[in-house]
Formats: sequence, C-alpha cells, structure tokens
Amino acid sequence: MGTVTRVNGPLVEVDGLAGAAMFELVDLGPHRLPGEVVSLRGGRATVQAYEYTGGLAPGHPAERRGAPLSALLGPHLLGGVFDGLLRPLSGAGLWLDPAAPRPAGADRSWRFTPLVDQRAMTGRGTAIGSVESGESPPYLVLSPGGEVSAIRRAGPCPARTSVAVVGGVEVTLESERPVRQPLPYSARLDEVVPLTTGQRVIDLLLPVSLGGTVAVPGGFGTGKTVLLQQIAKWCDADVVVYIGCGERGNEMADVVAELARLSDPRTGGRLADRTVVIANTSNMPMMARESSVYTGVTVAEHFRDMGYDAVVIADSTSRWAEARRELGSRGGALPAEEGYPADLASALAAFYERAGRVTTLGGGTGSVTIIGAVSPPGGDMTEPVTTLTQRFVRSQWTLDRDLAYARHYPAVSWSGSFARDADALMAGTPEGAARRARMAALLAEADRLTTLAELVGTGTLPPHERVVLLGGRLVREGFLQQSALSPADAYCGPERTAALADALLAVVDRCQALAERGVPVASIEERDFSPVLRAKDAPEEEIPTRRDAVLGELEEAG
Repeated sequence: MGTVTRVNGPLVEVDGLAGAAMFELVDLGPHRLPGEVVSLRGGRATVQAYEYTGGLAPGHPAERRGAPLSALLGPHLLGGVFDGLLRPLSGAGLWLDPAAPRPAGADRSWRFTPLVDQRAMTGRGTAIGSVESGESPPYLVLSPGGEVSAIRRAGPCPARTSVAVVGGVEVTLESERPVRQPLPYSARLDEVVPLTTGQRVIDLLLPVSLGGTVAVPGGFGTGKTVLLQQIAKWCDADVVVYIGCGERGNEMADVVAELARLSDPRTGGRLADRTVVIANTSNMPMMARESSVYTGVTVAEHFRDMGYDAVVIADSTSRWAEARRELGSRGGALPAEEGYPADLASALAAFYERAGRVTTLGGGTGSVTIIGAVSPPGGDMTEPVTTLTQRFVRSQWTLDRDLAYARHYPAVSWSGSFARDADALMAGTPEGAARRARMAALLAEADRLTTLAELVGTGTLPPHERVVLLGGRLVREGFLQQSALSPADAYCGPERTAALADALLAVVDRCQALAERGVPVASIEERDFSPVLRAKDAPEEEIPTRRDAVLGELEEAG
C-alpha cells in the first residue's frame, strides 16, 4: 500500500509503493481508479490514471496490482464495443461510473466444441477447441503446449470455466495478456499477399499487403473517417479492430450503428459479428486513449494467433500522440518538436512494428495489418506526427483538401501518396502491373498538362496533349471517384476494378488514335462519354457493352 501525495489531472504521485515496477497497474483512492506506473524516482512513483481523477486527493490509499496493464481476451470480443482498457461499454449507462464493475463475458455461456481427444499431445498455439458465435469466425481455444489430461465435452460452457487441462495448466475461454508486449509468433513471412479493400484508387494504384502498414494523413473535412469506415466494411480481412482514438462521439456512434445494419458479404450475417470496436472518444479520459492503440493491436494479435487475417484501423494516431504529449508535459519530460516527447518516434515505430504476416506458434498463417489515420493540425503535412509516421509505414494514402472540396471522394491524392510494396504485389500479374503503370502515367501527365493549360490555355496545346487531359478527366470521374452511398459502387472487387480500368483505357486509346488520324480534338471532346463514366454503377457484365457504345460513337466522329 502507498499514499497519494499529489494529483495533477491524470498524473498522480504516490509514495510508499515499495517494489513497484514500471508499467505496473495501481489502484488509486477509495474507488480504485486504475492507473499505470510511468516513472520511478527514489521512493516516489508517478502514475497515469485511466479515469477522471475528480475527488482523488492527497492522503488517499494506492495499492499495487502486481501485474502490467492487460486485456481480457475471449469469445466476447467479436461484435462488442469496448473502451480503451477493453471494458465493455454495452449496458454501461450514459455516464461511466469508475467504481461500477464491468465484467466482460462472465455472465455468458458459449457452446464449446473440443477439437482434440484426451491424452493427445499438443504443441503450443495449436487449437484444442472452438466456440461458435453466430456468423462470426469461430473463436479458437489455443493450447499452452503439452498432454491433454482432461477436456470438456461439447456443449454450453461459462466463460470462466475450465475447458481443458493441458500440461498441468487449466485452460479457460478467457485469458489476460499484457497490451504493451507483443504476442509471440514462430516466424515472420516475407511473401506479400494483397489485402483487397474494395476501393479502386487503393487496390489498383496504392495497394497494401496483408501484414502491411498504412498512414492516412489528411486535414479536417477531407474524409478520413469515411474512407476508414469503408475499409472496415469491405476489406477481405477475417477480423476488423476499429479503434476510435479521441474522435467525436457521434462519429463512433455512426460507425457502430452502420456495422450493425450492414450484412457481411462473406458470411451473410451481420458485419459487426466479425468486428471489435474500441471507442475512446474525445469526451472519455485522455490517458485511456494512450493505451487504446495497444489494446487494439493486442486483440488483433490474439486473432492472428488463431490463423486469421486481422486489420487494425486507428482513427487517429494524432490524438494518441497528443495524449502522450500531455502526459509528458505534466510529468516534466523534456519536450521535443512542438512539445511532443522525445520518444515519440520510437513509440510510433514500436506500434507499427507489431504489424506483419507471420507463421503462428501453432504452425498456421495469420496477419495483422495496421492502418493509422493522421490528423495534422491545419492540414500541415510537415508536423512531427505526420513526418515521423512516414518513416515507419509501407504505404501512405494522402487525402487532398482540393479534391475533397471538389467533392471528389475518396480524396486520395494519386501524386502525393506511395505504396512501397506495389511492385511486389503486382509481380504475379503482369496484366495488372501494366494496367497500374498505364493509369499512373496517364494521371501524372494529365496533372502536368493541367498546370500548363492554366497558364497558356487548353486551346494552345497539341492534339495529343489535349487528349491526355481528356483521358485524365475520364479516369478521375469514371474510375477514381467512388460513392460510399451507392449500393452498386460502395464496393468494387478486383475483377470489376480491372474491367472498369480496361474500358476507360480503351476509350482513351481510341481518342488518341483518332487525334493522330487528324480528327479535330474538339469533335472528340463533344462525344457523349456518359455510358462509360456511369459504368461504375452498372452490373459488371454491362461494362463491355457501355465501352463499345462509346467506341462506336467515337468512330462516328472520325
């Protein structure tokens, strides 16, 4: 037991915690507010509290828990909504009472199915049982390794009841894991496998691999949250962990409601059944925001160890960095650029390092993909969080303010973004690599000519350059723009993406051929391109028909 000596917002100083260790949990005051040791100086421990510290005063008791900050992992996670410490928010009431117990799944029973027999020898990380929960992926109970001396029969099973004894260790459906320590795996895989997001500009121009890392920087109003919501809805991951880190509460409410309404195209059930939502909004305790990203990636690693592909969407890492800045300033840490702590770079690197596609301890293959939004103040892409994040990610989808104001969504800048794994991802499909190269070259040349045309006028350009400008406009409107509100266009699979790209490139090629034959460019520009521009809202089998209709009209111009 120790004694609180000073309270400075979420920072609490405690004397008398003999034997305390860094990152150990401490219960503060009569309500036992959770806190974590972040500094030790002599006999004084500095604790960051994860709840509102109003009412906590010097002289109140403080007690060590003897364990680091841990997350309770179990079958209750899928389809649930939790706070930054992975405590369920369902049924918690409008105002959260720190003293009120919030058990995760203790009052629930799950249908357990054994996958091994008694006396079987199991390796560490192999599945010994499964739990079915609606249409969500089966939750696998993993072995600690050893001989199975007892295992529960198939049937209902309370969450905290032993289901097996393996190597003398009781195995339950739930387990606690430290959130700041990565979960172990057997080996990291170098092979790149694409993650399909359903967003054309990403899947063709800026692809991401399973186990990759992505930064999504963008100023206010550029559509970060909508883009991340679309990826959460439509990406082909097995499990999605959505972290609302310091964002507005109404946006998180919209995310939860939308996930509950949508049906999963893979299973036919609710999309929410394979989603874990961690909501630590701007009106919740700030220091719990700092731990929420670690909690989320620990949940993703837990499902990775079952052989699943998990995607972590953190919206946004800037709010997480701001929480670290506040903690550092209150604790007297030496500030670096713009007041952020000097260890911000290493913290960002350690977070993104937990992504990867690996061989699990049980011999399976799983992955954790991390997509982190960055909210630079005033849209300043040179601020510390943005520039440091760029050093540690494999892809960046920069959201452009001008595109957003022109109502071009998703407002991903094809010139200001990068994907370092694009060549490796396209290496197995030469036609896909050629399609991407042609599209990128056309957009780059159109951007260059647009700047030139603003100075000298479009009419002064040679015919082939005017056709490039026309082609760039067709690609932007007919391919890159994608409506999240359209039932037909919200998701675009790989085959449909390829068909749309090929149709538009074929139209551009025909326009270029006509210009080379001496057909006036003005006559080409007057043609009706709406059939191919609206092909993105049509069934996939109609795309060639719409392309041929435009090609036929172009021949009339010649």
